[in-house]
Amino acid sequence: MNKSTEIQPLPTNPVTNLFGIQYPIIQAGMIWCAGWELASAVSNAGGLGLIGSGSMYPEILREHIRKCKAATDKPFGVNVPLIYPDIEKHIEISIEEGVKIIFTSAGNPKTWTSLLKSYGITVVHVVSSVKFALKSEDAGVDAVVAEGFEAGGHNGREETTTMVLIPAVRDAIKIPLIAAGGIGSGRSMLAAMALGADGVQMGTRFALSNESSGHPAFKKAILESGEGDTMLTLKKLTPVRMLHNRFFEEISNAERGGADADTLTAMLGRGRAKKGMFEGDLDEGELEIGQVGGYIKEIKTAAEIVKEIWNEFEASGKELMDRADFFGTKRV
Repeated sequence: MNKSTEIQPLPTNPVTNLFGIQYPIIQAGMIWCAGWELASAVSNAGGLGLIGSGSMYPEILREHIRKCKAATDKPFGVNVPLIYPDIEKHIEISIEEGVKIIFTSAGNPKTWTSLLKSYGITVVHVVSSVKFALKSEDAGVDAVVAEGFEAGGHNGREETTTMVLIPAVRDAIKIPLIAAGGIGSGRSMLAAMALGADGVQMGTRFALSNESSGHPAFKKAILESGEGDTMLTLKKLTPVRMLHNRFFEEISNAERGGADADTLTAMLGRGRAKKGMFEGDLDEGELEIGQVGGYIKEIKTAAEIVKEIWNEFEASGKELMDRADFFGTKRV
């Protein structure tokens, strides 16, 4: 795989400066979709690719890091969900392999931030509320991802939308802010930046890329989905947004029937996400994906997605300025 030419970060953007990338576009570290192939492709295209370690055994993570380093000389990172097993080993391997950027999520940012920063690692934590954004800043992270409840996969209990969350977090913190949740185009990126974000993180859009390791049947199901075909469930455990299927209906019916956390855990079992997203079992698998999946109708390469998002972002910004006459605010 060819490595890209040298990229210079945009001079005035906190996110591009922080990571040393060209565009303030981050590919989320999704379980079962975000391996070395996707991460390196996004990084080579000028964004920041993340390896999703949550679905990997420790030595598999090491293999993905090494393959990613061989495939790109651009910055990339590892996403470490703190609720998964083997976290200590994932952190240890990331340090040993010289990973320079780590995104943590689904846990307390104070647990690992100091250690990671002692090795010169840039640390970003994913939050779903102002409260946890402030805790993350206090823990010393370099940036936060504020994720609205439109996002797929594990989600916040607050159910705060991206449009409400981003300006609230922007007003509360001083460190760089990355918006996530429901962002899958240049237009939605522009909206997030207008709300106060310095960059965006996208999961669902990159799950529907050629380089995503999600099963073809899973990708096809997303492409065929529509408005309202995802919903938050498992709220007595850790809320998860997923596509409607037979497993989703079983869980939802159990929740409505008053099932407790132990019962839901037993129904969830082991390997549900792998079964659905990686192995393509559309009936019994857990199909984690965001609301924006219902509006994406084409699979493209990661490089095409980055280019398309950025071009639309720039064009939408110019269009908005041209429309300023309508609002009576256009400058002479």
